[in-house]
Amino acid sequence: MKKAIIGKKVGMTQIFDEAGRVVPVTVIEAGPCVVVQKKTVEKEGYSAVQLGYGDIAEKRLSKPEKGHLAKAGVPMKKYLKEFRLEDAEKMNVGDVVKADTFAAGDHIDVTGTSKGHGYQGAIKRFGAQRTPTSHGGGPVHRHAGSMGSTSTPSRIYKGHIGAGQMGVEQVTVQNLDVVQVDPELNMIVVRGAIPGPKGGIVYLKNTVKTIVEKKGAAGISVNPQKASARVNPQKASARTK
Repeated sequence: MKKAIIGKKVGMTQIFDEAGRVVPVTVIEAGPCVVVQKKTVEKEGYSAVQLGYGDIAEKRLSKPEKGHLAKAGVPMKKYLKEFRLEDAEKMNVGDVVKADTFAAGDHIDVTGTSKGHGYQGAIKRFGAQRTPTSHGGGPVHRHAGSMGSTSTPSRIYKGHIGAGQMGVEQVTVQNLDVVQVDPELNMIVVRGAIPGPKGGIVYLKNTVKTIVEKKGAAGISVNPQKASARVNPQKASARTK
């Protein structure tokens, strides 16, 4: 992981690119984040930094949290997240990470907590099918239905679909490209949607995907045997019947 930052989802909008096409984007208020803790190979066995985001009143933190931040000598922060960055050894406690750590054209992965939908049934939660509504179907059209055999296996398999809590899960959307970056407004604009509601906390980092540059269109073959019938009269398609 080369770069990372903590941010807040502001909302979605749309912009126009140079060709005049509409681009759906999500605006993220990214940073400024402060380095709260630095971990080294000699002491912890790996290299990483802990970033803090979001100012908060001291009275709203527990004693361990206040002691951890006071030891680092940084302002009180609400959200802490550890990242294993490649240049973590060059960073020090108190350093500030801003939105300009990313640039337009970068590809990132965004992790957030999905929207909560409360307690939902099997149809909305898993897309299950509803039973027929005629010929004596009864008032069970949206029920989960049969869940397993009787004698074998005499139980319900683990992971079977059913009603339950929907949403509020960690979701990562990969390979989103950064469209705009405004360090003065702490703003990063990415193409597409990201998980979570407005105001939700998200974590941005370099994508783990391998980016393959698009190649140009295939050129015309110089092999006369592969040329079209208009060029190669020996081809069967060029012979007259």
